[in-house]
Amino acid sequence: MAQFDWFLKIGATQQAVNVLNDQPYLFTVLIVVLLGMTIECLLVYYIHWVTLKPEQRKKKAPAKK
Repeated sequence: MAQFDWFLKIGATQQAVNVLNDQPYLFTVLIVVLLGMTIECLLVYYIHWVTLKPEQRKKKAPAKK
């Protein structure tokens, strides 16, 4: 049993599993790229949020007593 056989259970083809078992660094590259893209999206959203003008931000509604 090879390292990436569990991919068969989630719908990967035998050929894809064979490639991952032969070249496991491809899986590492995939994970690194996905993490990098997620971090980049979070950074873009943070920059957008920080640079909003005060009148563009949503005002919090006053609490009713």
